[in-house]
Amino acid sequence: MHTTVRFILAGRIEEISHCDPTLTVLDYLRESKALRGTKEGCAEGDCGACTVVVGELRGDGIRYQAVNACIQFLATLDGKLLLTVEDLCEPHGELHEIQRAMVAQHGSQCGFCTPGFIMSLLAMFLDDPDNAKTRSDIESGLAGNLCRCTGYAPIVRAAEQVLTAHRQDRFIAERKQRLEQLQAIQTVESLQIVCGERHFYAPRSMATLCTLLEQHPNAVMIAGATDVGLWVTKQLRELESVIYLGAVEELGAIDSADDWLSIGAAVSYTDAKEAITVLYPGFMPLIERIGATQVRNAGTIGGNIANGSPIGDMPPGLIVAGARLTLRSAHGQRTIDLEDYFIGYGKQDLRAGECVEQILLPLPSAQQIFATYKISKRFEQDISSVCAAFSLQVNDGLIMAARVCFGGMAETPKRATTCEQVLSGNTWCQETIECAMAAIVEDFTPITDVRASADYRMRVAQNLLQRFYLENTSNTFPVRLGSRFVPVIADV
Repeated sequence: MHTTVRFILAGRIEEISHCDPTLTVLDYLRESKALRGTKEGCAEGDCGACTVVVGELRGDGIRYQAVNACIQFLATLDGKLLLTVEDLCEPHGELHEIQRAMVAQHGSQCGFCTPGFIMSLLAMFLDDPDNAKTRSDIESGLAGNLCRCTGYAPIVRAAEQVLTAHRQDRFIAERKQRLEQLQAIQTVESLQIVCGERHFYAPRSMATLCTLLEQHPNAVMIAGATDVGLWVTKQLRELESVIYLGAVEELGAIDSADDWLSIGAAVSYTDAKEAITVLYPGFMPLIERIGATQVRNAGTIGGNIANGSPIGDMPPGLIVAGARLTLRSAHGQRTIDLEDYFIGYGKQDLRAGECVEQILLPLPSAQQIFATYKISKRFEQDISSVCAAFSLQVNDGLIMAARVCFGGMAETPKRATTCEQVLSGNTWCQETIECAMAAIVEDFTPITDVRASADYRMRVAQNLLQRFYLENTSNTFPVRLGSRFVPVIADV
C-alpha cells in the first residue's frame, strides 16, 4: 500500500501523508490552504456554496464533475485533480469568461453563493465543450446551487452567455499538461492513511477490499459519502476506520450479459443513468430528482441500497423490476433478491465482513409497463415523502403479473402484496385500479413524521396508482414544469 494522498491543486501536485480520515475537502481548502472562496453554507450537500470541480482520468481524457466539498473526504481525491474558484483567475489577474458573464448579467448580489454557481458553470463549461448547453441543461446543472438574492434569472442569463456556443479557455488549452500531471500521480497500489488510531483505506481490487473487511468488520464503507459525510458534519462523529470503495476497479464497472445489466456498487448515479434508462425509461424522472448534479456525481446506487433507508429513492423501482444483489466477502459471493436485503428498520441482510458488490437488473419484457414516482416537498434536493414504483405485464388488456413497491410507507421499501393480488389476473381497467387502490390499505400502516402525515402518505400512494393507470391508458400531451416535461391527461 502507498501512504500518501496525491492530487493536483492550483496546478501543483499536493502530497499529504497524515490527515484525519474524515477531513473534508472544504475544511482542507479553508483551514489548511487559506483558499476561502469555497464557502460553507449547509454542510450537508444541499446549498452548493461549497461546489468545486474534480477531474479524473477517463480513457485518454479528463472528465470534470461538480461535487460538494463539504461532504467529500480529502483522501478520496487521491489520483485526481481539484479546481476551486481561485483557479479561474487568469495568470495576469483577468477574470474568467464565466466570472465576467456573472458580472455583466448582475448574477451576484451578496456574493456568498456566487463561487459555488461559478464552479457549477465551470463543470458544465468543461463537460463536452464542443456542444452548446440548452436551457434545460443549465437549469438541471444549477439545481444544486441555492441563492436567496437573485431570483436565478440573471444567473441563468450568465450561463446562457457562456454555455450556448462553442467555447475555448485555458483549461481546455492546457489539456495536455493536465493529462500529464494526472498520469504522473496514478498508482496501482491501494492507499492507507493513518491518523493515530484512525485509518483510511482505498483498496484497488475486490480481493484487497475483502481482506480489509475481514480485518476491520466494523469499518465504515463509503463511495460518494453523500450520507456518511453528514455523520461527520452534522453528528460530529469520529469514524475509526473508513474504507473507500471508489478506487475498486470491479465496483466501478457496468456490464451487460445474458439477461442482466450488472452495475457495480460504486457506480455513481451520473454514470449509471444512461445504462438504466435505456432499458427502463421510467427510471428517468426519479434519477433526475435524486439530489442534484453534485450529489448524483458522487452518490452511488450501491450506497443508496446499502444504507437500508426506508425512504431510499432507488430500491422501490429496482425491486419491482426484479433486481438482485451480489454480496461479497473473503469467504465468497452470494446472490439474493433485492427485496430480501431489507429485513427491518436499520437492519439489512449484510454479514460481518461483507459488502454489496453488484446490482443485477433484469432486462424488461416487451409487455412490461414500468414507472417510478417521487413525492417530496421540493422538486429537487429533497428526501421522498413517498416513493412508488409499478411494473405490470399486460397482454390483450389482461394483467398477467403485477409488482408494486413503495418507499416511505413502512420501515423498509416494501411491496404491496395485497394490491398486487388484486391486479394480477384481472382486466387492465378503472374498476380493477379502484379495487387495487383500496387494497393498499391492507398492505401498509404508514407513520406521521416531519415529511408527511400517515393519511397523506396513504392518499398519495393510492393516487399514484391511479396516475400510473391514467398515464398508460389515456392520450397525453407534454407540459413544461420547470426544466422538465410532464404528461398531462387529455381525456380524463
